[in-house]
Amino acid sequence: MGRPVTWKRLQTEKRVRRHRTSKAELNDLRAAVDVKLRDASLSAVSPDTRFATAYGVALLLAKMSIACAGYRLDPKSGGHRKTAFDALPLALGPGIKPLAQYFEIARRKRNEIDYDRAHVASEADANEIVLRTRALQAEVENWIAADHPPLAK
Repeated sequence: MGRPVTWKRLQTEKRVRRHRTSKAELNDLRAAVDVKLRDASLSAVSPDTRFATAYGVALLLAKMSIACAGYRLDPKSGGHRKTAFDALPLALGPGIKPLAQYFEIARRKRNEIDYDRAHVASEADANEIVLRTRALQAEVENWIAADHPPLAK
């Protein structure tokens, strides 16, 4: 097993950098979350597209929590999607780890959808990731309200 993930380690590896967020920045992300989560819930869209879109929403939610914790992903470092879900328990606490691990596994499926082939996600896969993304949204917003009230909705 590798070294534990810490903010210091992520900074040293240049995967995150210090950042001061604002309510306006978070509200822009919230607006994107709402639109994309609505799109991911449309049954007329293919399961692959619904899955990839819901995954993208989860990434936005992870970015929101990382921003509230005082950091920003560094997209130049590569692997920023993996970093987002590695950092999620640092921001929200260890209770979020099972959900973060689910999205790490989902990242691999999303990569296959986006880069390799079609018909990767089933209807059940798409429904599950939408449900888990909604659960993550509730966790993130509850954490922001409790730990960062000026940034809450």
